[in-house]
Amino acid sequence: MKVVFLDSDSLPTPFPRPEEATSWLERPSTEPSEVVNALAGVDVAITNKVAIRREHLEQLPDLKLICVAATGYDCIDIAACRDRGVVVCNVPAYSTRSVSEAVIGSMFALRRHLMSYLVAAREWPASSHFCVHKQPIKDVEGSVMGIVGRGAIGTATGRLAQALGMTVIYAEHAHAREVREGYVAFDEVLAHADVVSLHCPLTPQTAKLIGPSQLRRMKRGALLINTARGALVDEQALFEALSCGTLGGAALDVLDGEPPRADHTLLKIQHPNLLITPHVAWASTNSIQNLCTVITCNIRDYANGQARNVIS
Repeated sequence: MKVVFLDSDSLPTPFPRPEEATSWLERPSTEPSEVVNALAGVDVAITNKVAIRREHLEQLPDLKLICVAATGYDCIDIAACRDRGVVVCNVPAYSTRSVSEAVIGSMFALRRHLMSYLVAAREWPASSHFCVHKQPIKDVEGSVMGIVGRGAIGTATGRLAQALGMTVIYAEHAHAREVREGYVAFDEVLAHADVVSLHCPLTPQTAKLIGPSQLRRMKRGALLINTARGALVDEQALFEALSCGTLGGAALDVLDGEPPRADHTLLKIQHPNLLITPHVAWASTNSIQNLCTVITCNIRDYANGQARNVIS
């Protein structure tokens, strides 16, 4: 089998060559215009975020298997793969612990204003008291976490939050006619949660799920945490909500367009309650090991006629 990894540098460690690969190529990165040439004559493509669309597939008659090096697969044209008989496999739940812990860490950083107090420590020698007070520090215990998306990561985040003494509520779909048992209406979650954490996939229905009207409905001073997909949030509306103080803070591990532009508005502002990390919530050492192991198994099982983790 000829195997090509389209964006191997998206992983922090080398990916082990699959035993089934008679031909193996790791491309550090691949531009959209390079996809067809990179996969010409290839049986198996591994991609993390390089998009493979219908126009590519129509020129790749030999491609049989796409292994997404992630859980989310919005970079793949699933309908086109089904039409052309290309099997698509992902890696479910490999980063559950890493992402859920990143959410909790971000929440603590924002509720306790750790970034502001790191800066305030520079003023400490000149203080007339033993401490330096700046922004009010809020406890986590007793607060409410609203979770949008009840998959493996959303559920794990909820368990951690409950262990900290938080009340956890799961949001129903934004425009659902009925509220399922165990869920709370989307707008009610926005109104009551002290922290809203996004864990849903990016689809046409969830694009800009959090926009101006949703931010206005959120509890004043609440936090928004997004470790899912940048396009779930209207970034201009988020900027305005932070600037006017209606939103208490935001922690973003993802942005709409990655890598972002150098002049991206949220990267340029110096807001004490805005934390931005470069899409690394998933990347603990354990998660990377899980990811590589499952991709290798996906290829092996497909070669043995027993494909697993199949999306299409």
